[in-house]
Amino acid sequence: YPELIFRLENLASSLRAQFGLSKGDCALVFSPNNIYTPILYLSLFSLGVVISPINPAAMVPEIQHQILLSKPVIAFASSDSAHKLPLLKHGIVNIDSVEFESLMENQRGKKERAGIKVKQSDVATILYSSGTTGPVKGVALTHRNWTANIAGGMRPVRTIQTVGYCTVPLFHAYGMALSLRLMASGECLVITGGNRRFDMRKMYSVIEEYRVSQLALAPPLVVTMAGDAEVMDGYDLSSLEVVICGGAHLSKSTIERLKNRLPKVQLAQSYGLTETTGRVFATLGPDETRTEGATGKLMANCEAKVVDPETGAALPPMKPGELWVRGDLVMKGYVDDEEATAAVLGREGWLRTGDLCCINNQGYLFFVDRIKELIKYKGYQVAPAELEHLLNGHPDVVEAAVVP
Repeated sequence: YPELIFRLENLASSLRAQFGLSKGDCALVFSPNNIYTPILYLSLFSLGVVISPINPAAMVPEIQHQILLSKPVIAFASSDSAHKLPLLKHGIVNIDSVEFESLMENQRGKKERAGIKVKQSDVATILYSSGTTGPVKGVALTHRNWTANIAGGMRPVRTIQTVGYCTVPLFHAYGMALSLRLMASGECLVITGGNRRFDMRKMYSVIEEYRVSQLALAPPLVVTMAGDAEVMDGYDLSSLEVVICGGAHLSKSTIERLKNRLPKVQLAQSYGLTETTGRVFATLGPDETRTEGATGKLMANCEAKVVDPETGAALPPMKPGELWVRGDLVMKGYVDDEEATAAVLGREGWLRTGDLCCINNQGYLFFVDRIKELIKYKGYQVAPAELEHLLNGHPDVVEAAVVP
């Protein structure tokens, strides 16, 4: 951690001195996962520079749209993706270059950063989301949003350091939140990167080599892992304690297969949106992972309720309705789109998620489906997830998907 602080302070001072970056500027980050990305994020945060990370696999029209939203003055990109970007005011810095390393090693002192005051209400990041409807929108998240996310996920101090392996993209709220939370807790963060297809054998090898205890995966990789018995058996995964999954609901069959393969490992599912700075419901302990079908309990610094989508009236426990949330995790709004912001953020601060959910008497959230994907049949509204559950219960069905 002294080395981390040394590098991020040097980088912040170098960016200020060499490029004149100042509070309120926006920096585009366009790179696959890289060990230096979290250092870059923290350095830019300290300068009050807004971070706009973009998927390096994005096509040029999508990139152009996101640049129009965020208006970056500089870009930090991998050498194999920089060619997709237009010329920006302060140019493009290759994050995997000797030049970038020198920016982290050059000791300029703290005078370059003197006088910079970052407020909790200042925008920290612009992430991208389709929102509840429509085209991709820029989601403005503040320093308060990220602070609340980190604080809500803090765990009791352990005698043994947690080793967290982040396989999910750092340009996504999921990956960014995980990396920030691990560093804020003084834990060990393992990152592997590259544009190549994800390699499960490489993942198992990393778990074995670094004695990973906490593994963050996207849902498709959890499905693969659950059915990967022959490959998995060749590696020592005894250090693994928790598999974290967010982004989509896992089927009962997938959960059961994973538990059969790794009976001592907790599967911690979560629910969230880019608009809620990532997860807003999460399983944070062993007891919470045992509730079948649940995606955890409400995070700290937030409120939630389930309402009738038509009237907005609050519904009782286990009655499905639209999930509304508010609090320090909820975004500031969509960039330059007051109409879209007003459509999902009410005057009292409630964010309409567009998701059909229910909450039981113990406070556990159960995701049902997207409201706009409900199938209307003979006057009834049927959730695709209900049909998927029935189909997945058949012994000859491995995985089912219902499209409205």
